[in-house]
Amino acid sequence: MSIRFPSRDQLCQSIVSARSMAFPTTERERERRRIVIMCLPFFVLATFAGFVPLIVMARMSLSAENLENAGWSFAAWEALVTEPVYREIAWNTLWFATAATVVSVALGVVISHVLEKYSLPFENVLVAVVSFPIALPGIVVAFMAIVLLGRQGLVTNAVAVFTGSSAIDLASATSVFGLFLGYVYSLVPRATMVLRGTYAEVDTRAEEAARSLGATPFETFYHVTLPEIRPGIVAAFILTFRSALAIFGTVLILQALAVVTLRIDYEIGVGFNTQIAGAIGLVYALFLIAFTFVGLRFVSNKTVEI
Repeated sequence: MSIRFPSRDQLCQSIVSARSMAFPTTERERERRRIVIMCLPFFVLATFAGFVPLIVMARMSLSAENLENAGWSFAAWEALVTEPVYREIAWNTLWFATAATVVSVALGVVISHVLEKYSLPFENVLVAVVSFPIALPGIVVAFMAIVLLGRQGLVTNAVAVFTGSSAIDLASATSVFGLFLGYVYSLVPRATMVLRGTYAEVDTRAEEAARSLGATPFETFYHVTLPEIRPGIVAAFILTFRSALAIFGTVLILQALAVVTLRIDYEIGVGFNTQIAGAIGLVYALFLIAFTFVGLRFVSNKTVEI
């Protein structure tokens, strides 16, 4: 394998490009310099908040010692591949996040459609109510689930009164169902934000033409509106799925299902196993990056950016 060094012409061209960037003489060169200067803070942030932590996590996962990066060992990666508990955690994380995302995006489509297509009383209040969960930390969402669905919860005791069942038996806040409701409550506003932006760009003339030709509201939505908002649905799915994978406070309190974020907290706080935590964190981050880039291939340039 031979190493190719840059030619003299290539070196000269690089020097000229650097000089034109530092001392622009044309409008095009000045525009290029402005773009570089504007992007510089992002690259600095990406370096110290993204690339450096990934490198540290990679080194941590290959360390032979706990709580310090010393020596080299593949024990953490062998454990991730061979021990069933980590495969179970990965499976729980994927199916639960996918289910919560699908339901949240579907509800987001319904909410966005109603808000954009109908004139509703107190519409601003409804928008505020829908977007309110974004401001709530996951721990608060978990506490709200306990207040409603716990053993002393409002919904639990109301159902117990009407059915004659025990409130203890009906309590579901710390079950998978209660955790699922907490996730959906937090994710619906995120999906709705993206979809409302997409609905604003829908060609209403095509919908009106379909209705004038005798199409029902459902047929108009399915054949006309849905194809136009499909890129927005994909964008909402990407954003919502990433958010579902990152939720920590809710699952930390309810602890109904072992997922990646909860396991990382356990490995660091209980087991003091920084190698496993680093390996899980690295796989988690790389999966999110790959998922985002693959998902964006299905989003048109007109879709609201994430």
